[in-house]
Amino acid sequence: MKNKLIALGEALIDFIPDKTGCEFYEVTGFEPKVGGAPANVCCAFTVLGGRSGMITQLGNDPFGDKILRELVSFGIDTSQIARTAAANTALAFVSLSRDGGRTFSFYRKPSADMLYTAEQLDRGYFSDAYAFHFCSVDLGDFPMREAHRRAITYAKHSGALVSFDPNLRFMLWDDAEKLRQTVKEFIPYADILKISDEELEFITGETQIENALAALFEKGVRLVVYTCGAKGGYAFTKTASAFGRPSAVAAVDTTGAGDGFIGAFLYQLYESGVTADGLAAVDPATLQRCVDFAVRFSEISITKRGAMSSYPTKEEMNSF
Repeated sequence: MKNKLIALGEALIDFIPDKTGCEFYEVTGFEPKVGGAPANVCCAFTVLGGRSGMITQLGNDPFGDKILRELVSFGIDTSQIARTAAANTALAFVSLSRDGGRTFSFYRKPSADMLYTAEQLDRGYFSDAYAFHFCSVDLGDFPMREAHRRAITYAKHSGALVSFDPNLRFMLWDDAEKLRQTVKEFIPYADILKISDEELEFITGETQIENALAALFEKGVRLVVYTCGAKGGYAFTKTASAFGRPSAVAAVDTTGAGDGFIGAFLYQLYESGVTADGLAAVDPATLQRCVDFAVRFSEISITKRGAMSSYPTKEEMNSF
């Protein structure tokens, strides 16, 4: 069985504030943490014992150096990460509310990842891919968008399952409708769609996930992962469903929790031997095990600051 998760998109520095429950102007310091949703998913998959590789582009700057060093320290393959002098590494300053909720201020006009081109992809790198994961942040009107289309083609030709987490960041788009249409354009490429309760209505027009499922399955999605923050998470196929109920933990920082959820879910699918062809027919017990595992992983992560640095190993999950 092919055993590598590949993610394409942004890897950046999240600047985490030293205070929560306050405005940006009240923050007196920020701590740099390596993040970016696709990179976070790679990290979650790898700390649990899987293999992963990140495809992106970083600037020739100290922030790019920091990202590379940290990805390597987690065991993520960085051989497909390019460097450029044409733009800097992306940065995101994060503000945290008292309950751990986040707002972002991005510095990427443009950033190095946005300039990555389809021609830079190595088709052979996908030969042992179990899964390919991507988000919407790098699907704007710049070269990285075409790189996603080509990478999806390579992934599907290799037999990998394709996972899409829209991970909406409205402040990065001049036109919200363009973001909506872009997400809808890429949904049919996905075998797995991960969507949150905060994103559901914007993307599907429905306020209840049960009312949105039929249309998503019609588009070709085989499995829908639906996350509801502190209320837990669901997984749906056409024939089965599962709900994972979280424990009561105090949220310190929810940065990367959703990425951790889908990364852990994909890892549990891999551990269960579920391939792209078998997604639609996955049995209810396996689906339940995957959801429970992902909920447990993400709820542990929110008890610590940062994204990657908060992700637990299987041993830490057992002892938490």
